[in-house]
Amino acid sequence: MTRQRVCIGFDGSSSDDWTAIRIERDDYWQSTPTYGPDGLPTIWDPSSWGGSVPRADVDAAVDELFDRFDVERMYCDPPGWQSEIDRWASKYGDDHVIEWPTYRVTQMHAALDRFVTDLTTGLLTHDGCPITATHVANARKLARPGDKYILGKPNQNQKIDVAMASVLAHEAAADAHASGWVSASKDSYAYIF
Repeated sequence: MTRQRVCIGFDGSSSDDWTAIRIERDDYWQSTPTYGPDGLPTIWDPSSWGGSVPRADVDAAVDELFDRFDVERMYCDPPGWQSEIDRWASKYGDDHVIEWPTYRVTQMHAALDRFVTDLTTGLLTHDGCPITATHVANARKLARPGDKYILGKPNQNQKIDVAMASVLAHEAAADAHASGWVSASKDSYAYIF
């Protein structure tokens, strides 16, 4: 049996912001995967885990995703997670697990512009995850020099981390497609979130 081909977006935090993993199939459909014996979503709110993101759970989720799927690329925002990202790259290959810092204005603006365009045109579709929808709705465009923008949150209580993981998953998939990753099929519906 052939494993589903995906790209992964990872945005991590330790104790204040959330940590999230989103996946995107080769047909531009995105979802929040589940992991572990209870099938929990790969979204971690530290307040639900005693104040800290459960790094062992995140690590177990990444292992499970690489075992369950044929992962072409995993783009990871590195702050606070460099050691884990290095370990994942060592285990799964540095051509599959790639640091993708979201603080780079030019690259982030281009990724956001692609993400918004592909959602608007219906190329990018998704599972309608309600947590992702909330994080996307919370996101604000913050102006930067050169007619660019990055994402920010309106206040500390309105999180955007799952939105960032979604953008990273889509950028990984777009780069994979540009390198010859060919879509096998395309779902016929689109949601805008």
